[in-house]
Amino acid sequence: MFDLIPFGARRRDDAFGQMMKSFNDVFSEDWFAPFKSSLTSFKTDIRETEKAYLVEAELPGFSKDDIEISYADPYLTIKAVRKEDNKLENEDQQIIRSERSYGEYVRRFIVQSINPDGISASLKDGLLKLEVPKQPDTGIKRIQIND
Repeated sequence: MFDLIPFGARRRDDAFGQMMKSFNDVFSEDWFAPFKSSLTSFKTDIRETEKAYLVEAELPGFSKDDIEISYADPYLTIKAVRKEDNKLENEDQQIIRSERSYGEYVRRFIVQSINPDGISASLKDGLLKLEVPKQPDTGIKRIQIND
C-alpha cells in the first residue's frame, strides 16, 4: 500500500531535508535581524488635496545637502545619502576607535498630471515636506473624426 504523508509533515531524515533545515537555521529571522534596519527605507506619508499632493518623509540625521529630490516623468524620486566617518584618537595619535557608516536610501513614487516647476520642499527636524502641485484638469478631451 502507499504511504500517505500530509503536506508539510514530511520527514526530515533525508539529505535534502537536513540541508534545508540547516539552511533555514542559518538564515532565520534572528540571524537577519541586525541587518534589517539598514535595509529598510525611510517612512513616508502622502496626502492629497484638491490642488496638490503633500509628501512627508522622515529623514532624521540628514542635512539638506545629503538629500536629492528629482522628477523625471512620471517618477518623483527622493534620495538620501549618509556618509559618516567618526574617529577618536588619544594624545599619541593612536586610533582608539574608528567608525564609518555609509548608506543610500531611495524612494520612488509614480505621480502624473503634476506641475514639476511648482514643487517646493522644506526640511525641519528630520522631516522633509514636499508640496507637489497638480496640473489643472482640463476635463474630457473630445477628439474630432476626420472625413
